[in-house]
Amino acid sequence: MIVVLQRVAEAAVDVEGRQIARIGRGLVALVGVAVDDGHEQVEWMARKVAELRIFEDEHGKMNRSVQDVGGEILAVSQFTLLADCRKGRRPSFVRAARPEQAKPLFDEFVALLRGQGLAVQTGCFGAHMQVHLTNDGPVTIVLSSPPPS
Repeated sequence: MIVVLQRVAEAAVDVEGRQIARIGRGLVALVGVAVDDGHEQVEWMARKVAELRIFEDEHGKMNRSVQDVGGEILAVSQFTLLADCRKGRRPSFVRAARPEQAKPLFDEFVALLRGQGLAVQTGCFGAHMQVHLTNDGPVTIVLSSPPPS
């Protein structure tokens, strides 16, 4: 599982010209589910996203999590994070989970974040979306879950 986190002042998602989700201060989480991902990877990632200290404290140090600052999360499924571009000029997506596997794991990721008391909005799984955000910092972190044990 790969998640690209962007610390944001605000963010929104539009589908077909209509806004479907909006958050204030918090994180945009672009979520890519791999073919070998399961509950173990989803659980690890949800905990990591909720607890990662990438917000500044009163001394300007990255020492506070999205939970600590009362931030929100906008989670957007993005299979293209699993692109393999090592050969040729067209990305291969063989590492990306098929929708029937990815959607339940994405939904579990969102449920686990909500279970930790976080306010989570989502994009529309499988839809063509426009994601608008004001990156704060900018702070962008790439997270990869450990492989299955």
